[in-house]
Amino acid sequence: MEITKTPKQNEIKRDWIVLDAKGKVFGRLIAEVATILRGKHKPIYTPNFDCGDFVIIINAKEVQFNGFNKLEDKKYFTHSGYFGSTKSKTLAEMLEKQPEKLYRLAVRGMLPKTKLGRAMLKKLKVYTSDSHPHTAQVADSKKA
Repeated sequence: MEITKTPKQNEIKRDWIVLDAKGKVFGRLIAEVATILRGKHKPIYTPNFDCGDFVIIINAKEVQFNGFNKLEDKKYFTHSGYFGSTKSKTLAEMLEKQPEKLYRLAVRGMLPKTKLGRAMLKKLKVYTSDSHPHTAQVADSKKA
């Protein structure tokens, strides 16, 4: 009888994958990022532990959106917990001022809502330009 071998946390090799957001559709890019962070692209994928890779997104502001007037119509809300403290920002404002937060919110919705999902989200790095400080890690891994 064959037994399925589950790898241990120290046996998992994590790669650093660089994704260029220039000209890509936002939703499709985020779905790809969530798949890589969870590790579903690997043959050793197990849903109960983190086996995903690190993801670096460059050129975050130059992504495209499908949909008529989505940049003006879609809103993101924040609430501090006090009465009347609800604030909203449009997608265009978020993309201009806080693209890192926009990407994190989108990816967080596609990951598990547990400690495991929060650990996976820490492996996402978002930068608005071509340069990033992870060149040493990426040199050993593959580029996408």
